[in-house]
Amino acid sequence: MNEILVSVITPCYNSSSTIEKTLECIEDQTYKNLEYIIIDGGSTDDTLKIIERHKDRLPSKLKIVSEKDNGIYDAMNKGIKLAQGKLIGIVNSDDWYEKDTIEQVVNHYSGSQYEVIYGMQRNFLREKEKAVFLYHHDFLSQQMITHPTCFVTADTYRDFGVFDTKYRSAADYDLMLRFYESKKVVFTPIMRVLSNFRLGGMSGSQIGVRENAIIRYKRGYMSKKRYRFVMIKSRIYQWLTRKK
Repeated sequence: MNEILVSVITPCYNSSSTIEKTLECIEDQTYKNLEYIIIDGGSTDDTLKIIERHKDRLPSKLKIVSEKDNGIYDAMNKGIKLAQGKLIGIVNSDDWYEKDTIEQVVNHYSGSQYEVIYGMQRNFLREKEKAVFLYHHDFLSQQMITHPTCFVTADTYRDFGVFDTKYRSAADYDLMLRFYESKKVVFTPIMRVLSNFRLGGMSGSQIGVRENAIIRYKRGYMSKKRYRFVMIKSRIYQWLTRKK
C-alpha cells in the first residue's frame, strides 16, 4: 500500500493565528507520497503570507486556491473535486495531525474501493488537553465518529456524494450516515490518536446540536418527543448564554 497517493485538504479563512501548526504537521509527516490542497476563502489577514512562507517545505504536489466560498463544507467539496489521491483526508486550519497519522492510515487501509479509515481524536480547550476518544461507527445513529481523523477513498465521494452545504455544522454527520446506510462502505477504526482538535468551533455550537437533532430525527433515529425536547432546550440554552 505504501505507493498510494494520499490527498489532504485544508479549508481556511483568516486563520493566521492557527494555520502554522497545521502546515507544520503536513511538513512533518513520515509518509511522503502526499498531495496537499489548501482552499482559502479569500482571507484578509496574514493567512496567505504564512502559507507562502511554508511553500518550499510543503509537499511538491501542492495546490492553493484562494477565492470566496459558501462556507467550510463548500471549501471541502472544492478540495475533494481537485484531489487526485486514492485516499482523501481533511485537516482544518486550527487542527493538526500526529507525525505518523498518514502512515498509520495507509498501513490500516484494507484496500476496499469504498472505505472510511478513522481513529482517536485529542481535544484541546484553551491549549490544554481535555480528552482523547473514539466513537465507534456501529453507533453512528447516536453519535458522530471523529470526523477530523477520517480518510475516505476518492471512489466513496464519487459514488455516494460529498458534503450537503445546506448544513452549517453537521454536514459531516449527514455524509457519514449516508456512507454507513449504503451498507457498501467499510469503516476501519484505528486505536491511535490521529488528529488534534481545538474546541470552540461551529461543530460544538448550538447550531451543531440542532442540526444533529434534525438529521437523526429525519432518519428515524430520534423520536418526535425527544427531537422537540432537544430543540427547545438548545434554544433556551442559546438565549441564556447570550444574556450573560
